[in-house]
Amino acid sequence: MAGSTLKVIDGGGMDKNKALEAALGQIERNFGKGSIMKLGSDSVQQVESISTGSLGLDIALGIGGLPRGRIVEVFGPESSGKTT
Repeated sequence: MAGSTLKVIDGGGMDKNKALEAALGQIERNFGKGSIMKLGSDSVQQVESISTGSLGLDIALGIGGLPRGRIVEVFGPESSGKTT
């Protein structure tokens, strides 16, 4: 079996960072600011929250409750207290 060589060809004139910034900009234009973020960026979004009525759960959620205007899914095994 003859050894095949792998050639890496640069497919465009745009480098990866410029392509990433262009994609992020387009997503933010289409879906609004804050819809996508880079991991590790220092920006923190302030989110309005609704208290669950349980101080311990509100603290564990990190923002003082459930985020307002967002979909929240509660899941777990049967008989674990999801509906109580």
